Amino acid sequence: MKGLTDRQNQVMQFISDYTLAHSCPPTIREMASHLDISIRAVQDHVNALEKKGYLTKTEKQSRSIRVVNGTSSFSHTQQVPILGFVAAGKPVLCEENFEKTITLSEPFVKPGETYFALHIRGVSMINAGINDGDLAIIHQQNTARNGDIVVAVLDDTVTLKRYFKESCRIRLQPENPDYKPIFTQNVKILGKLSHIIREY
Repeated sequence: MKGLTDRQNQVMQFISDYTLAHSCPPTIREMASHLDISIRAVQDHVNALEKKGYLTKTEKQSRSIRVVNGTSSFSHTQQVPILGFVAAGKPVLCEENFEKTITLSEPFVKPGETYFALHIRGVSMINAGINDGDLAIIHQQNTARNGDIVVAVLDDTVTLKRYFKESCRIRLQPENPDYKPIFTQNVKILGKLSHIIREY
């Protein structure tokens, strides 16, 4: 069978997830609403998937789309926003920092989870294998465990450091002996480092 485009993968993923949750497949209209595309575009994708052997359907019958047995091992994909380099005075998740989106699949992203990406600037985490210019994939969350590498906001500054909760303060620890740890009692966690993508 032929491979899938990113959008076809998303259509297959939604059909599979919806069928599992509702014990019946979605309608074309439900797929269009979920994927935020036109009904015609969904019909084109479904027809293409049928030709490739991934789906079967019955003409003029609602909820007749079925995933063909043995073709459901496709990978979950997700559009992840790249929020550029963090600008001084601007929260990392603000609209002004949006650069573009990239399509990532498992294991970089997991179904039902939210992610964003940041370009790394600086070498304070180099001993953790994080280099200047890397692209960090961040799992969006507001809590952290000791030892997690997190994106944290302190006043107007956003930083990527290893998180430690001490008796009466938070320590944000760099992974470079040339940099000193940051101690604070007021920090906001935006997310936890999930993966690093590096170009050679």
